[in-house]
Amino acid sequence: MNKETYISEVVMMGLGYIGLPTAALISQNQVKVWGVDINPQVVDTINSGKIHIIEPELDQVVETAVTNDYLKAGVEPIEAKTYLIVVPTPFKGNHEPDISFVESATRSVLPLLKEGDLYIIESTSPVGTTEKMANLIYQARPDLQGKISIAYCPERVLPGNVMYELVHNDRVIGGIDDTSTQKAVEFYKQFVKGELHQTNARTAEMCKLVENSSRDVQIAFANELSLICDKAGINVWELISLANKHPRVNILQPGCGVGGHCIAVDPYFIVSEYPMESQIIGKAREINNYKAFWCAEKIKTAKLEFELKNGRKPTLALMGLAFKPNIDDLRESPAKYIVQKVLQDANNEDYLIVEPNIEDHKVFKLTPYQEAVKKADIIAILVAHDEFKSLDLENDSKVVLNFCGI
Repeated sequence: MNKETYISEVVMMGLGYIGLPTAALISQNQVKVWGVDINPQVVDTINSGKIHIIEPELDQVVETAVTNDYLKAGVEPIEAKTYLIVVPTPFKGNHEPDISFVESATRSVLPLLKEGDLYIIESTSPVGTTEKMANLIYQARPDLQGKISIAYCPERVLPGNVMYELVHNDRVIGGIDDTSTQKAVEFYKQFVKGELHQTNARTAEMCKLVENSSRDVQIAFANELSLICDKAGINVWELISLANKHPRVNILQPGCGVGGHCIAVDPYFIVSEYPMESQIIGKAREINNYKAFWCAEKIKTAKLEFELKNGRKPTLALMGLAFKPNIDDLRESPAKYIVQKVLQDANNEDYLIVEPNIEDHKVFKLTPYQEAVKKADIIAILVAHDEFKSLDLENDSKVVLNFCGI
């Protein structure tokens, strides 16, 4: 099946961690979707009914959708009624958001747009991006002025539970005008059981950024507590448990930093545009970034202390590479940063790197977690994967650095 003969209602620009599950959900509702990705290998994988990411239930939905001819993929878009832009928004320079991928995806659908179509950005974007893309469309296609609907609707899903949350989570939908907002609401009503909250595009864009910035600030408080407690000789996990007995206190759990392509990234979209006004948000980013560096230093210190005490170099198990538990996603992962930082200062020690959610890595040689724990003198828990929670770490001969409180 090629793009010349496939008739699609929805074009999904981007088939990554959000684009593919969203395309699968829509096609699951017997709506034909044409997915677009610049990576031909991703396209071929999907067209064979397989997936290139790990996400529970996604493989079954994609296989069924492809088999029943409701989902196809290509490297270029085709004509449809609705176009969803779900591409990355990386950084450039000093953590400045780069919307060039959004712009490129928009330009690629420009020749296909027609009166009555719906164009939606789901990519995390700086405030004003939807309006910029609307201006781009109208400048290139003045015949579409006031004749298509343009809106912004950010995703707010949790990796590992995406297929459920895409359906049941509330969504915030903001158009460049009331007509666009309403048309986008009608589109999402077909697939989403959560409440659809209507606003304008700028507010919807800021809402996405604020949600993740709020989480980042809360995590920074917990991570800052862990630094204080380490100096004060206090068990931070016990402290937080006791403090949370207060009916109006709910402190999160500290970790080795913050990762992923949301919480570790989105706050910079605000800080870059409003640096003087976003003091707490900016400082939270600094604290959470520093926590990963601090963990790496703790591991190096433990290594040196072991050498002094035992007269030999230790074997170290670095447990986890993903940015959060029980997923294969390494984007912006503090655990991966810690491993890289520690290996930079390696001096003939043996390092056993563990990540149970991926089979192999292009840079790191991976070791099964049971084997790593058995061989290691120093065990650094970087990610609270379920597999690690069942390990017996009460061994007096081993040094355990538990950065996740498992």
